[in-house]
Amino acid sequence: MPEGDTIWRTARTLHAALAGKTVVAFDSVLPAVVAASRRHTLVGRTVEAVEARGKHLLVRFAGGAVLHTHQGMRGSWRLHRVAGGVRRPLSAARAVIETADVVATCSLAPVVEVLSASQAAAHPALVRLGPDLLGSGFDPVAACRRLRERGDLEIGPALMDQTAVSGIGNVYKSEVLFLCGVSPFVRVNALDDATIERLVAKAGDLLRGNLGPGLRRTTTALAPGRL
Repeated sequence: MPEGDTIWRTARTLHAALAGKTVVAFDSVLPAVVAASRRHTLVGRTVEAVEARGKHLLVRFAGGAVLHTHQGMRGSWRLHRVAGGVRRPLSAARAVIETADVVATCSLAPVVEVLSASQAAAHPALVRLGPDLLGSGFDPVAACRRLRERGDLEIGPALMDQTAVSGIGNVYKSEVLFLCGVSPFVRVNALDDATIERLVAKAGDLLRGNLGPGLRRTTTALAPGRL
């Protein structure tokens, strides 16, 4: 499953390609998504922003509508240029956003839904998210407190609990614990505050260290390469 840094880079790429542009076509293999896109009249609206929230991705349109996706294990977003007015077949595409010059396609994502602004603001999965390690307003005190509240849970699963701290997946969980010398099987309530603070800080450092373009994920020295 993609981790927080992957979703953040995806959002950055989509934002650069789509923000400020008018949607000329929207489609999906999911009837409910198509119906919702028509209710919110996505075609003709401008894409205002694309943002990451933990492992969730939100495409915001003028007027308040939001396309919410979660990639799960197999989902992905791809961009391609519009070629001669010929559209590619939908196949497994859960959402296709087309502008005058570029098409963004979300394939195989298990969660794809078009929401109103109020629905997005009250969405259970989004409201329950813990502090986003890559968010501009990340609050390390709140993150540590939420982890501490996991009490008798092992620290490995606790770090991946998106309602405690959002953005950490199995890769970062393993690396953070290894680099901090903490067993994944230790209960949260057996750790002192300093250790929990160190784990949160290290997770943030690792995630932020892998946000550059053309970087392969690493927890040591960064080197150019493909994701």
